[in-house]
Amino acid sequence: MKKGRWIIASVFLAAVLVLTACGGGQKSGSESDGNVLRVGTDAAYPPFEKQEGSGEITGFDIEVIQAIAEAEGLEVRVQHTGWDGLFEAVDSGKVDAGISAITITEERKKKYDFSDPYFEAKQLILVPKDSDVSTLEDLKGKKIGVQSGTTGEIVVQKAFGKTYEGIRGYDDTPGAIDDLVIGRVDAVVADNGVVLDYMKKLPEGKFKTIEDNSFEPESYGIMVKKGNKEVLDKINSGLKKIQEDGTFDKIYKKYFGQES
Repeated sequence: MKKGRWIIASVFLAAVLVLTACGGGQKSGSESDGNVLRVGTDAAYPPFEKQEGSGEITGFDIEVIQAIAEAEGLEVRVQHTGWDGLFEAVDSGKVDAGISAITITEERKKKYDFSDPYFEAKQLILVPKDSDVSTLEDLKGKKIGVQSGTTGEIVVQKAFGKTYEGIRGYDDTPGAIDDLVIGRVDAVVADNGVVLDYMKKLPEGKFKTIEDNSFEPESYGIMVKKGNKEVLDKINSGLKKIQEDGTFDKIYKKYFGQES
């Protein structure tokens, strides 16, 4: 009996070792299936991306990347990473691409590759209706809400210095606007698409937007790890297809009321 058990155990152990060596045919979490596009986003930036109560991630960017994937015959999986976490996820290979109203900047291009631009944006200043602010310079000495790590923060720092005590950094733009509503900050500087969408939810006639002439147009792009040409080529190919067949314009009109 003991000998028989030993033989059975040896056979079982050998089988386990073979299966372990083969890896059971499974891929590690950081490896990507060629037919699946794993996408990270900061789902707190409506109308570009937001997380519904059900957990589903929706928005303009999400429909764009879904359409791109469909045009290329890919399955897309979108996950909420947060803003800082988005860059970390691309760096580590946990996602293949990031889409989250990401402005293409020379600084970011040093570390990441970007798709062709798909959206043009500009910064806006949001202030109470009775505010005497009419330019960015008028915000000097005031408390300014920005989303940390965004171009809104960059333009404020450029105007008043990185050590300016009036800058209030937030994890997301809605949080900054909420503090504007209750008077914790005097103004918010953020992308026009987000600000104009949020204006629909604010008390009518209580707030106004200001466009400063110093604000330069910005282009959003889909971000991939530096050198990931395979994924970038697929994204650019799909983007071109949906721009040419009218799909992109339909999505744009749904969220912004007009064609791009």
